[in-house]
Amino acid sequence: MVVPFAAGGPVDTVARILSEPMRATLGQSIIVENVTGAAGSIGVGRVARAAPDGYTLSIGHWSTHVVNGAIYPLPYDLLRDLEPIVLLPSNPMIVVSKSAVPAKNLNEFVGWIKANEGKVSAGTAGAGSATHVAGVYFQNVTGTRFQFVPYRGTGPALQDLVAGQIDFIVDQASNSLQHVRDGKIRAYAVTASARLPSAPDIPTVAEAGLPSLDISVWYGLWAPKGTPKEIIAKLNAAAVQALSEPAVRQRFAELGLDMPPRDRLTPEALAAYQKAEIEKWWPVIKDANIKTE
Repeated sequence: MVVPFAAGGPVDTVARILSEPMRATLGQSIIVENVTGAAGSIGVGRVARAAPDGYTLSIGHWSTHVVNGAIYPLPYDLLRDLEPIVLLPSNPMIVVSKSAVPAKNLNEFVGWIKANEGKVSAGTAGAGSATHVAGVYFQNVTGTRFQFVPYRGTGPALQDLVAGQIDFIVDQASNSLQHVRDGKIRAYAVTASARLPSAPDIPTVAEAGLPSLDISVWYGLWAPKGTPKEIIAKLNAAAVQALSEPAVRQRFAELGLDMPPRDRLTPEALAAYQKAEIEKWWPVIKDANIKTE
């Protein structure tokens, strides 16, 4: 199972939670291999070129299997060269600001940005990252303009937000929630259709008046194109069984990850969702002229 990022990151964590229960179902050991570089595109390419025998899998998310296709000249096609297996849990984004911002809700926050146009700064984890694309989408939906401040990752961006060096981030919920609970930063809304069980007091974007600001960093599992259907079915069954186990569901809930409904755990559902997400996000990314640094 090729993780296209370093060990200890969110994709690696999801892979390691899944690998043990899938191993038990398949009766074979699953080795999690970290293949890093070029925002995950090198690891995904490794799987796209692998033998279609079911023994090399690609685990990734919205950035690696949607966003990268609009930013990098990939030597593979994200839809044609990979075989979907299963949609995995997702992590909604959350709009968070430094504590000194006077706005008390999302509408007030948008008004505050407009009143301070050109002066407000938003942190990102770099060009084309989820935080960057979500920030661009936030601008499009709200009609606001602000400056992006790129960091080498969300960790340092959050540190500067807590310290008041930047004004806000549209961040993955799992990264920011502890700082919100500790009262170090302020949360305005989660970009999901339902409130997070781990943060039930934070409204959704629809409740806050911006229903179109629906963004989710979703995860998935793929095989090389041409992998036989019976192998895909066997891998899908093992993944679905793993996702149904109480200990796995509990672990994902603790991380703030949302479990997809049972009817979306098919290869066809992942294929349709990935295609729809590419059609939604590539124009946003290309219109914003987002380039790799």
